[in-house]
Amino acid sequence: MSQIQAGLNVQMGMGLNLFTDDDLYAIHCATLDVMMNVGIKVPCDEAKEIFAAGGAIIEKESNIVKFPTYIVEEAITSAPRTVLLAGRDPQNDYVIKNKSVAFTNFGEGVRVVDPTDRSVHNSTKKDLCDATRICDAMDQITVYERALGADDVAPQVQSIHNAEAIFNNTTKHCFIGANCGYNASKIIDMAATIVGGKENLRKRPIYTPLCCPNSPLTLNPDTSEVIVAAATAGVPVNVLSMALSGGTTPVTLAGTLVCHNAEVLSGIILAQLVRKGTPVIYGSSTTMMDLRFTTAAVGAAELGMLNAAVAKLAQFYGFPSFVAGG
Repeated sequence: MSQIQAGLNVQMGMGLNLFTDDDLYAIHCATLDVMMNVGIKVPCDEAKEIFAAGGAIIEKESNIVKFPTYIVEEAITSAPRTVLLAGRDPQNDYVIKNKSVAFTNFGEGVRVVDPTDRSVHNSTKKDLCDATRICDAMDQITVYERALGADDVAPQVQSIHNAEAIFNNTTKHCFIGANCGYNASKIIDMAATIVGGKENLRKRPIYTPLCCPNSPLTLNPDTSEVIVAAATAGVPVNVLSMALSGGTTPVTLAGTLVCHNAEVLSGIILAQLVRKGTPVIYGSSTTMMDLRFTTAAVGAAELGMLNAAVAKLAQFYGFPSFVAGG
């Protein structure tokens, strides 16, 4: 009989381990300091009322919300460690748990090369339908994120059109940005109709809204509304920061992670205060700014480094994560 060893951390093959557990704890402590003493800007009255009811400190004139440590820790504790991403076809269900890894496509493309004549045009709703069917057929893609946007419809309701195109062309779980609380509620209604009601949607959520805080340290109104709508409906929500190292956050890896962490945690806290136990995903497309062109360097090595670190930080908390690849 082999001996059982406690606390054994084994790594086989190649890996990228940027931080020790002590490093991650230091980032956590720095994040708590930022959230309590600097705060998060929240220009959304409904979100501020929810935070105030949960014990946060509200500075009304500046819209700054400051979070005592216990509020942050309670939200971390109450968020589920496993999340079901149900497919319209149960064979496409995926449960995020432990350190399992799955893949999705990247989004959102804005231009399309026509495969017949190589001409280039802005993406349309039909293009989104076609791209969705392609991803639905690919075994390598476990869950689906909108690949394109329906740029031929009114921007205010584009996310609703995106959802219609996606729901009708895939049997996999769908990540769709909702832009605002109104659109999120309509997409949730669509998903509930597909599965036979909102109670069934809570049991088998086929849809997860993506929403993005604004760096630095801002939980914008649209993101707040989407989080509240998702938590109220009992569906998962992916809180995904797109911080830019050297642009909207400090140029250092650790400094960017602290800001990123505070932004995502503020969204997770909001979800847990609306409905304790709301499934949340710790998201990231954080990268570095190309200082020559002031653009997001999505293909840079720093994106891979930052998101490998984000994944470790999510594991430190026990959260499921959704991160961009290098």
